[in-house]
Amino acid sequence: MDIYREIILDHYQNPHHHGALDRPDATYTDSNPLCGDEITMQLKVGPDGRVADVAFDGVGCAISQASASMLTDEIIGMPIDDVLRLGRENVIDNLGGIQLTPVRLKCALLSLGVLKASIYSYKGMKPVSDEEG
Repeated sequence: MDIYREIILDHYQNPHHHGALDRPDATYTDSNPLCGDEITMQLKVGPDGRVADVAFDGVGCAISQASASMLTDEIIGMPIDDVLRLGRENVIDNLGGIQLTPVRLKCALLSLGVLKASIYSYKGMKPVSDEEG
């Protein structure tokens, strides 16, 4: 097993920022009906417009849950406008650049889409639908 698969498995078995926040500023839930993944993201935004805290909860395959865990690690302290600029390449890079089938790519990108939707909700904007989430 290569190092990236081991890291993915570790994030799946021991996810970072897993759970719920007390009084989040934004919450959003979505699912991937193709394989049954579901993720809820919660954010706290600091007065400086940066992600002060984040938590996720959900069920699903190792790719979707590990991707959410890695993404939450990445965004702590980031300005929310920078988070909105993250794309599929960020997610793939987090997963070590492993080859993903189209179905598994949707699993990997679910957390990014949910995260962006939570920020759009926080900003009072309609979520943007795109392939990157």
